[in-house]
Amino acid sequence: MRYDAVIVGGGIAGLTSAAFLTKKGYKIMLCEKEDNVGGLASSFYYDGFLFDSGARGIIDSGIVKPMLKQLDINVEFVKSVVTIGIEKEVIRVEKIDSLNDYREMLVKLYPDSENDIDVILREIKKVMDYMDVLYGIENPLFKDLKKDKEYLLKTLFPWLFKFAAKSGKIKKFNVPVYDYLSQLTDNQSLIDIISQHFFQKTPASFALSYFSLYLDYEYPVKGTLDLAEKLKEYIIKSEGVIKTGTEIKIIDSNNKSLLDQNNQYYEYDQLIWAADTNQLYKAIELETINDNKIKQEIEGQKKLLRGKRAGDSIYSLYLAVDLDKHYFQKISSGHFFYTPDKTGQSKVFKKLKTVSQATEKQEIFAWMSEYLEYTTYEIAIPSLRNEELAPKGKTGLIVSVLMDYDYISNIESLGFYEEFKHFAEDKMITVLDNSIYGSIKEKVIHQFSSTPLTIERLSGNLEGGITGWSFTNDVIPAITKMTKIKKTSYTPIPDILQAGQWTFSPSGLPISVLTGKIAADKAVQTLKKGKGK
Repeated sequence: MRYDAVIVGGGIAGLTSAAFLTKKGYKIMLCEKEDNVGGLASSFYYDGFLFDSGARGIIDSGIVKPMLKQLDINVEFVKSVVTIGIEKEVIRVEKIDSLNDYREMLVKLYPDSENDIDVILREIKKVMDYMDVLYGIENPLFKDLKKDKEYLLKTLFPWLFKFAAKSGKIKKFNVPVYDYLSQLTDNQSLIDIISQHFFQKTPASFALSYFSLYLDYEYPVKGTLDLAEKLKEYIIKSEGVIKTGTEIKIIDSNNKSLLDQNNQYYEYDQLIWAADTNQLYKAIELETINDNKIKQEIEGQKKLLRGKRAGDSIYSLYLAVDLDKHYFQKISSGHFFYTPDKTGQSKVFKKLKTVSQATEKQEIFAWMSEYLEYTTYEIAIPSLRNEELAPKGKTGLIVSVLMDYDYISNIESLGFYEEFKHFAEDKMITVLDNSIYGSIKEKVIHQFSSTPLTIERLSGNLEGGITGWSFTNDVIPAITKMTKIKKTSYTPIPDILQAGQWTFSPSGLPISVLTGKIAADKAVQTLKKGKGK
């Protein structure tokens, strides 16, 4: 079967590409190796409890809602207020002025660092100001600039001047957040508490903007999967083909053909790879390419990718408890960043490289036990956004911490992976029971967990990475500047484009949507010209 376009990968980027191509009337097929689409924007039900297995909330960033509007897709959202807690101190982030509450909390916890806290907050406000400009308008890629003159003249042009004025000032923040904060304070615990729930070497420009992004969080009323499901429905209604359980193994770019794991054969005019980048270059059959220059570019890209690491992954505990939602409502909102100890995790984290190579179970378990006492937990409670997402009188929680792939991979190789998971689950419950949720331990109905290996297996993402490439790489093999984002679709392989979190860094759901749209637009341009037909 021949298609105008084949999209590989059924995450948000692939679904976005497929939706915009079907909107233009093209014959498309989307292939997804798992049984369901959605990728890292997915949810599932267990015994009547809805759990989000990917994103815990959605940030619009002037991208997600304009995409839905263009496709005339209705996803009902509710405001997802973020709560921040440290030990017994808790604040709700509901408006810009909540930054003052954050200051008061930090000063109460670290009274000897009040001056440093004020300096840090001034820097946070500067980054927030930049981010408000960067994402302050509907992204022009979702606008018809030829028809929408009012947007062009009254919104885009003024924004361009603001962006130009701010873009130079943000450069000083393009250093790891730990390093940047170390210039402002020598209180290591304070540095930890502000930045430890970000990935290793996350730029200060990204990490310090998060207070602003917290204000933009929303939640689909039916769970994060609703976004993917609505895109899927749109594609099918527009006569697009979605093939789940289909993994593309071989790409013959000369003949524009594909083979899946069952040796099923497909042909394409345009191919959009919206899955793990490494898998694209593994699937390419170099011997079918006659152009030596293209071969060299592909080899160069393979060399660039070699040894590159994915960003940190997460360990997630899924809990169903016999406690009414009102118990949790008194403590926090449905999206809660909680740190049980103000000491910070840096002393524990310094041992990670050693313990990731350890062979003694006691040493490995001891590190995890200590880490879970000091790290930051992201706690999502779907029924606090929509009470119908859990049985009456009961509550489901998703409790996540950042987790190193090598550490978990080593545990699996040593043969006590399942035992470790049970240990980690019990330890997380104990920490929460001893700190913020005093009644939770005895009220557990169900508990189970996922690791970076789970995410790698289900999503195909390198090392279970949830936001693309690691900031620890010497060179990031992706576009890193927003001014160059339209180049994210490029690959050296003729008539093959790419989209998704591996094409731009730092990434997230809005970037996946945006790169999916960029790839679709590029494919449309080529198809219109008749190339490959």
